[in-house]
Amino acid sequence: MAGLISIPARVGVVCIAWMSLVATACAADGTTPLASPQLALVRTVKAARTTIAADLIFTGDIQTQSQVSVSFRTNGKIIRRLVEVGDHVKADQVLAQLDPQEQRANLNNAQATLISAEALLTQAKISFKRQEALLAGGFTTRPSYDDAEQQLRVTQASVESSKAALGTAQEQLSYTELRAGVDGVVLSRSFEVGQVVQVGQTVLSLAQDGPRDAVFNVFEAVLAAPPESDTVDVELQADPKVRAVGSVREISPSVDAASGTVRVKVGLKETPSAMTLGAIVIGRGKFRPREAVVLPWSALYRWANGAAVWIRDPAAGTVSPRSVTIDHYGDGSIALSAGVEPGEEVVTAGIQLLRPGQAVSVAATAEAGR
Repeated sequence: MAGLISIPARVGVVCIAWMSLVATACAADGTTPLASPQLALVRTVKAARTTIAADLIFTGDIQTQSQVSVSFRTNGKIIRRLVEVGDHVKADQVLAQLDPQEQRANLNNAQATLISAEALLTQAKISFKRQEALLAGGFTTRPSYDDAEQQLRVTQASVESSKAALGTAQEQLSYTELRAGVDGVVLSRSFEVGQVVQVGQTVLSLAQDGPRDAVFNVFEAVLAAPPESDTVDVELQADPKVRAVGSVREISPSVDAASGTVRVKVGLKETPSAMTLGAIVIGRGKFRPREAVVLPWSALYRWANGAAVWIRDPAAGTVSPRSVTIDHYGDGSIALSAGVEPGEEVVTAGIQLLRPGQAVSVAATAEAGR
């Protein structure tokens, strides 16, 4: 048994000695020994502050500054529809019509009432004049004269009341025709022929002719920094040659819960004809220059449910993640407003397999922004 155990032990000693000689020989030849498997190879950049002037670009659409809801002013059943979505209408144009049978009957009744009142007024006038002549000749009594005068005044009031009722009936008949009251474009409709509608029920929405807005949905963080200029350049996405200039007219006081953005309305000073309602436009705004650390996109990492980068400690040769505040995203780069100080080494390549406190080997180091 002793002989059997001594053979592999001797072989192991020989193998270890042989590997040592090989390693020594490689070093003597000037070749690099194999790197330690614990060291990850990374690339880094030295952070530096850079003056940036953000040119923000947003996509939005053209909307009207004034939208009108159109409704009938009387109840009834719709018998005609004369417009479609997208049609341009005039203020006095008939858009739809209700069945006027009831209103026409009321009008006929008011006309008949007026004719009757006018006939009674004519009779009262004749009776009053007769009593007036008889009183002058002493052939009638004062009470009879007073009764004739009172009857005249009552019939005169009845005629005036009948005229007012006739005007109301004519107005009610006119309400069976739907008119916009303003020039504009039909944005939407919510009725069909045969539908019964109520007073005040919105059936059409119109975009009133006049000034237009370029409306953009902007992230709230963008609005924290004041712009350099009050104007915004707007161009048509389909034809960049079509341009307009506007100024911020309204900023929504609340953030949209679905998109996390704030609606900004830019009032256009002059709207080109090609910028029709709903047309897609691109807005460009300039912000004041400021200092920020600019890094390539590859340096960005997610840590503790937020944006972070890996910082290398030159003295220890190890890396650790650090949370950062992003000023804005650029084309192939990110601008940091906080989290990284000038001169620190930021890992830009090889971050996928890093862990806190890991020792790394640096392949190359460059200056940020170059």
